[in-house]
Amino acid sequence: MTQSIAPRTASRPAVGLSRPRRLLRAVAVLSCVPYLGLKAAWIAGSHLGIPEGSALLDDRLTMAVINSLSVLLDSAVIVLALVLTRPWGLRVPAWLLAFPVWVATGLLAPIMAGFPAQLVVRAFGGGGAESPGRDAFLDEWVFAVVYSGFILQGLALGGLFVLYARDRWGHLWRGRVRELPVGAVGPAHRALAAVAAVLALLPLTLHVLWACGVTAGLSEGRAADRGGDLQVLEAVYVLFLVAAVAGGLLLAFRRGRALPVAVPLGLAWVGSGAVACWGGWLALASLGGVEDIADRPTPLMNLAYAGQMLVGFLVAAIGVYYFAERSARAERRAA
Repeated sequence: MTQSIAPRTASRPAVGLSRPRRLLRAVAVLSCVPYLGLKAAWIAGSHLGIPEGSALLDDRLTMAVINSLSVLLDSAVIVLALVLTRPWGLRVPAWLLAFPVWVATGLLAPIMAGFPAQLVVRAFGGGGAESPGRDAFLDEWVFAVVYSGFILQGLALGGLFVLYARDRWGHLWRGRVRELPVGAVGPAHRALAAVAAVLALLPLTLHVLWACGVTAGLSEGRAADRGGDLQVLEAVYVLFLVAAVAGGLLLAFRRGRALPVAVPLGLAWVGSGAVACWGGWLALASLGGVEDIADRPTPLMNLAYAGQMLVGFLVAAIGVYYFAERSARAERRAA
């Protein structure tokens, strides 16, 4: 994936001009407003949506720092929406755009899959377990507002990136898996895919057990909160782990030869982003220290987070290697 690919399509008028792109950009920007508004209010000292006794009120300085960081991260959605819809966005170096979009995909995709599934489970009476003595973290309406905004952001950004990537890099995933040139996937791809599959076994097994209601290996606080919500969350982790490993194996070993190349690439992109970003986020959060010993992640939980993070990065490396190789071949043919 190189910057030199961009000039081929830099003159296309579709970028930033078509009505669908304008609409998706507006949705992406407007869907950030509720989240940014809440965070700004909390930074200013408001307790809007935070019940009395919430752990969020214990350390105001830390809360202000975390909320300020959250504002910066969500503001990046607005920047990405502009990059993906303006002609000058085609001149942005590939790595500088692909990485933040991959991170955004990884953080938003599990929410987009998990939150609606949790609502369905709750509709049938299968919500989270009651935990006597544990104060509510946030008011329920906050989750509904914030996660609905995240889902809209994911849909809008995803649509914009697909249109952008089709214009700029579409020639790199044309055809079917069986038509891939021999050098496009090789021993290095296969080694990475095999290692990722082996490393995925532990986190995959643990998430399957936790999704089935087993509490072994969970912290006391997590086990006390078990129920439909937690099981859905664990099932989502299973789904994205399987997607990441399947995408890597299909691409590296050229299986599913009749499939369009976009299928394994899509599985690898979304799956690797989800497991790497959420695994990394949960692992990082566990290092921050948790006052309540019942909520501290167990060694098995930390192993699951670290394992899925490594799987995500390995599968992502397969995709980077694939695009770099095909991009180099395209340049040699054009020379």
